[in-house]
Amino acid sequence: MIKHRLANGLRVVLEPIPSLRSVTFGIWVKTGSRNEKEINNGISHFIEHMLFKGTERYSAQEIAEVFDGIGGNVNAFTSKEYTCYYAKVLDQHLPLAMDVLSDMFFHSQFDREELEKEKNVILEEISMYEDTPDDMVHDLITKAAYSTHPLASPILGTEEILTQLQSDDLRQYMKENYHIGNTVLSIAGNIEESSILELVEAHFGQFSNAGEQDVLIKPDFDGGLLFHEKATEQNHICLSFEGCSLADPRIYGMIILNNTIGGGMSSRLFQEIREKRGLAYSVYSYHSAHLDSGLFTLYAGTAPKQTKEVLEVTMEVMNDLVRNGMTAAELHKGKEQLKGSLILSLESTSSRMNRMGKNELLLGRHLTLDEIIERIDAVTMDEIASLYQTVFSKPFALAMVGQSDQVISGFRRDQLVL
Repeated sequence: MIKHRLANGLRVVLEPIPSLRSVTFGIWVKTGSRNEKEINNGISHFIEHMLFKGTERYSAQEIAEVFDGIGGNVNAFTSKEYTCYYAKVLDQHLPLAMDVLSDMFFHSQFDREELEKEKNVILEEISMYEDTPDDMVHDLITKAAYSTHPLASPILGTEEILTQLQSDDLRQYMKENYHIGNTVLSIAGNIEESSILELVEAHFGQFSNAGEQDVLIKPDFDGGLLFHEKATEQNHICLSFEGCSLADPRIYGMIILNNTIGGGMSSRLFQEIREKRGLAYSVYSYHSAHLDSGLFTLYAGTAPKQTKEVLEVTMEVMNDLVRNGMTAAELHKGKEQLKGSLILSLESTSSRMNRMGKNELLLGRHLTLDEIIERIDAVTMDEIASLYQTVFSKPFALAMVGQSDQVISGFRRDQLVL
């Protein structure tokens, strides 16, 4: 991995992989729904859409035709803390891909007619999301955990706010947030350092928006209870506990703990709730790490008549873990599972570009694969046990999407507090 800084201060991270014929190029911007205010929630995601709707040189159709014409892939995504625009192409087509993406980044027109059409597209995206209760409940649990903090705001925004946003709002937000200090270019694949830096300089050397970094406020874990009434065949339930931030040295232990509880088919929750009792088709856990905080979340979708039993069994599983700890076999399996998923995830230029871009943007540092494996192997049973003291030290947050809140309204959320 090679780090470089252009004369204007823009950070560039490169990973030459000469054995491949593809290249993935990404523009990472350190802004997402967390950086928004209540009056413009959803604007980061809206900008992501609008950058594909035409520039001074390329119409929206021409942008699509360029990448279709070279067999490439261009896309983008918005998260709570960052936005990424990327293209994966054959190495010979990288100059064209960078030309188009840089033009989108610097010269998107935000045409009023295109703006109104894209608002409708996003409103349909919101409607589709609201028709998917097993997705909706994950936004609901974040709000139950973080209350009014910006991390609890939905990435898509709301219809009320979205319909009010205009081109000038998007331009002003980009001026404030799409600046050099907030931007990283990440490129992985069949590239040569000197020639790629010349290409980058030609397209991004004129970037001059210095800007200022946002001052982030760490969220307090609220441990609240939220219910959304919806006509569904299942109740969709999430429980969340306070987890680890991206920079927390215990992050690898947290991932291993997650794998044991609900991270796979052999996990305790999956085996107990689905395999042994047949109470749910989908049951799992995951850990979400942010710059200064994290959430450890359990999910299950089950019939209303089985909801009480699913919650009780979940508490039994968690209490057993707290009382008796993880086994040596689970610790070993968790380490191998984590190492395996990490190594397998690095077998494409896209995943390598993602890893470099996110690490540089959010952490400003990079660990080698050997260093990461060393840290995973160093996780001890005592470290996992100490995580219990943090993760289960507060009442958990609870959220459900379903027809009735009768089961969860009286459910004790301090059952695991040590």
